[in-house]
Amino acid sequence: MDDIVKQALAKWPNVPHCYGWLGLDARGNWRMRDERAQHFNLPGDKLTNPALVGFIVRNYASDERGCWYFQNGPQRVYLNLETTPYVARTDPAQGFVLHTGEALGEPEAAYLTEDGELLLQRGAVVAQLDDRDVGQALERLEMDGHAIGDETLLAWLADGAATAALSLRTGAGAGKHTVPVQRLRRADIPARFGFVRLPQPDAAP
Repeated sequence: MDDIVKQALAKWPNVPHCYGWLGLDARGNWRMRDERAQHFNLPGDKLTNPALVGFIVRNYASDERGCWYFQNGPQRVYLNLETTPYVARTDPAQGFVLHTGEALGEPEAAYLTEDGELLLQRGAVVAQLDDRDVGQALERLEMDGHAIGDETLLAWLADGAATAALSLRTGAGAGKHTVPVQRLRRADIPARFGFVRLPQPDAAP
């Protein structure tokens, strides 16, 4: 957290929280949601100013309820999350990189939803993969150690009782690594990982 933010918190500790005005979309874009966006349930305008985006990233955190927010001076601006608190992208040099610019590192687990969304987990961090990179990642799926096609994958997703071991290959050469892939219903993601997609003011302490 920035020092200027810490100073503001110390000076004005009881500023009311803000809800609904900021969002994080499934491609890792911060979205400013004005009154019109909120009224019509629109995603809002993408923030592109590097200084503002950097400020949000440095002061991005979660509270004890699993609600994510941006600490804007003394005020918490709570996030509407389209998906998970982090969004990952593939990077040739670092493997998977979070929307905050940090490297995820080697995932410890992976999950596929009924809609083909791919989630990666490392420690307490869970990140949905940017949909533009999912096709590339799906090519690295293996079942019982062998590459699979689309029909096999769809059958595995549809059959909740299927016991074949699905895994995701990451890295290459000597750095090759595989992680198990589990099925996970999209609706169950927040409860599974302990976060809230749409924080509400009536839930505030």
